Amino acid sequence: MTRPTRYNLVLSIYLTAHGFTFTLFEGMLAPVDWGIVRRDGPEKNRRCLKAIAGLLGRYRPDVLILQDTSWTGARRPRRITSLNAAIFRMAENLAVAVCAFSPDQVRAAFSSVQPFTKHALGVAIVKHIPALEAFLPEPRKWWDSANPRMGLFDAAALALTFFYSIQGDEKAT
Repeated sequence: MTRPTRYNLVLSIYLTAHGFTFTLFEGMLAPVDWGIVRRDGPEKNRRCLKAIAGLLGRYRPDVLILQDTSWTGARRPRRITSLNAAIFRMAENLAVAVCAFSPDQVRAAFSSVQPFTKHALGVAIVKHIPALEAFLPEPRKWWDSANPRMGLFDAAALALTFFYSIQGDEKAT
């Protein structure tokens, strides 16, 4: 029987239209840091890469978790797909392991969340990580745009999906 690899620091990054969100975990239910980074304006990708390089340099994570934006993963705009690929290359150059999960894999990890909405996912995450409760916005009305804080829960969901996958668990409870 092989023991699962223990990762001391797990950094997950979720790319958004205005920049990115991130969560840093020391263990499955132990978030250390999280944040929303806006990089609007010209050269958004370059500015995001610079900020992400700063995070990788500051925290030196054992593994970086990204959303799978390949043709079999999430359907995201071309700018985000190319930024995701650049982050992947940067992490590899820094010898940081990279893992990517598709929305379907996240949905499978949180299959107990029904109906599966971003807000319901956020509520499920807050049950396990109360420190994030203050950041959970009210449910979105159909006429409102997405609240930027929801990206924190997308990043946390990616990290938790990673932890469930290395534990051999298929689903979050």
